[in-house]
Amino acid sequence: MTKEWHKLTPEEKQEERFKKWLSPQGVEFASSKAESRYKQRVRRIIDAIKLKEPDKVPVNINTGFLPVFYSGLTVEAVMYDCDKVRDAWTKFIDEADLSDFDAFDAVGVSPGRAYEILDVKNYRWPGHGVPPNSTMQYIEREYMKADEYEHYLEDPSDFQMRVYLPRVMGALAPFQKFPSFRNIGSAFVNILAIYSTPEVRAAFKAIFEAGQEVIRWQKVATELNRRILAEGLPSFFAGRVGTPPEAPFDTLGDHYRGTVGVMTDMHRRPDKLLEVLEKLTQMAVRRIASMTESVGSPIVFMGLHRGADGFISEQQFTTFYWPFLKRIVLSYIEEGFVPCLFAEGGYNSRLEMVKELPKGKVIWHFDRTDMARAKKVLGDSQCIMGNVPVTLLVTGTPGEVKSYCKKLIEVAGKDGGYILAPGAGTNEAKLENIYAVVAAAKEYGKY
Repeated sequence: MTKEWHKLTPEEKQEERFKKWLSPQGVEFASSKAESRYKQRVRRIIDAIKLKEPDKVPVNINTGFLPVFYSGLTVEAVMYDCDKVRDAWTKFIDEADLSDFDAFDAVGVSPGRAYEILDVKNYRWPGHGVPPNSTMQYIEREYMKADEYEHYLEDPSDFQMRVYLPRVMGALAPFQKFPSFRNIGSAFVNILAIYSTPEVRAAFKAIFEAGQEVIRWQKVATELNRRILAEGLPSFFAGRVGTPPEAPFDTLGDHYRGTVGVMTDMHRRPDKLLEVLEKLTQMAVRRIASMTESVGSPIVFMGLHRGADGFISEQQFTTFYWPFLKRIVLSYIEEGFVPCLFAEGGYNSRLEMVKELPKGKVIWHFDRTDMARAKKVLGDSQCIMGNVPVTLLVTGTPGEVKSYCKKLIEVAGKDGGYILAPGAGTNEAKLENIYAVVAAAKEYGKY
């Protein structure tokens, strides 16, 4: 790269990120064959993104906690013992047939002890509210009240520190006593006593101890992810590039107002809702503009939770949802990333609207959208992915899975621009059905 990063066009930035993905720095592949397979797999995915015909339809399997179940352990066990994380993924990598996979998930297991230390209120996890083999469950409540919009708009950081965190983490309840940092100035010395109280010291101690837990888990995950990469299996998604990106409407509904709150706000206080959505969008755009470097895949996962058909009306989608999400997506594209928009539920009535995104710059991961219609509307402009039903992967036979994938490839894979994938996570899928998806791409997906 000869130009300075900020002088590159979005197309040039994307190409730079693709080059780094194809030739990762500092990676020692297990063999020359592993390196060759790695490059072949990455090129296959890049071709699909660019709406080309690769040598075959690429496959992306979100394995989730499948290695845990394969190893005979429980989700609770791996959340409380990082050595068991290593054991589970090592066993899966060594024993499962991953030769025809085109990508493999980065290991992402949250440390249960960190949640305990912080006394997290907005999640339940194995051993704390859900069974040992369940995944984490979010507890949705109004963590921001309707009369607190002004506080958030005036100073989002102050609101998060002194209101939001104390509500979602019991160990950080003492933060409610903090004075606002907005007007402290030279008077900071006069308020130091507040930060020296036993309860505040305990809160900071909890943060430190939880952070140490996270570091231990990250060390094991990094070790395993390097091993997976060395075997020639790329990660489909980029590592965390800041706060997990969402549609601003989802951010507000997920973390602050809750579904009931954000839905009623569209009717009771639409102007205030739009102000906050604008604030969230501006903060996200500024954060994205600072992302000049990335490691590995340039594909950024974006989960869309409340934009589906029937969840909000078309008018609400075009007023409160899509305009703000679109600006964030375009900001990622501007920096050379490839947003992968996971459209939960069905997006059949949204397809014409979302087609306005730039050609060959995003991936639409569809859950229950009609793929024939998605191909017809988006096939010449945007890469599409998904739609293998999770229910089929859990309850069906390999023959049924393979037959479904064959039809899907014939419809969505025509002329390229398609990635075969489950409609959602595959935590409880049968391994033989995962193999059937991969086999279908190999047998029926050649161009």
